[in-house]
Amino acid sequence: MKPLGPGAAGAAIYRTSISHVRHSPLKNAFTYRSYSWLVDVDELPRLPRLLRPLAGFRSADHLGDPDASIRANVERFLRTQGVTPDGGRIHMLASARVLGYVFNPLSIFWCYRAGGELECVVAEVHNTYGERHCYLLRTDQAGRASVPKAFYVSPFNDVSGQYRMKLPPPGERLAVSVVLEREGHRPFVATMDGRRQPATIRSILAAALAVPAAPLLVSALIRVQGIKLWARRLPVVTRPHHPSQEAVQ
Repeated sequence: MKPLGPGAAGAAIYRTSISHVRHSPLKNAFTYRSYSWLVDVDELPRLPRLLRPLAGFRSADHLGDPDASIRANVERFLRTQGVTPDGGRIHMLASARVLGYVFNPLSIFWCYRAGGELECVVAEVHNTYGERHCYLLRTDQAGRASVPKAFYVSPFNDVSGQYRMKLPPPGERLAVSVVLEREGHRPFVATMDGRRQPATIRSILAAALAVPAAPLLVSALIRVQGIKLWARRLPVVTRPHHPSQEAVQ
């Protein structure tokens, strides 16, 4: 079956397995299945009317001005970080809005130069308190980069430590990992793996049936795991004030 329309010709769906492993101070691990979209921000898919509740893409679901385009907002953020965009492609990996709801613990933007070489990667992190933070990463040939943690995500982890991320541009396989490092140990590791499928009516329906209301399910699973950790008396860390980044709302 052909991809959906000219605007979605390069879009893909990754049926993913996502794993969270906490090593300290308590051990806890869980894995769940979901799916993510890989899209060119200039060619966002527009589904047939009857399927639109299954996948929507809005600027308001990501960094920056909700009335501007995703590209404009990413480029504005890049400029605040000393990067001058030249109109190269921007590929976004994210969950789409499903049945009017969206939750993206991590959205990734691969930002290319006009000549095709990768300039940088933006990792946009959301927490369950409605806040977001963007990390600019200069990845190596394997997609690896490190950055100080600067954002409160889990109520059981403060903002100390260093993230070691591996975010290679996805091809047939998606393989993303985020490791929190502190003083020689790794209290938390998250991975996301998946296989690429072209975005067709068949693949969209199959993903939606396999993981109904995926963003809502992911949000609920994260909260359930938090309740379990709280029940095991893992100390809660007070959430600090998070000042909004320039160009990130």
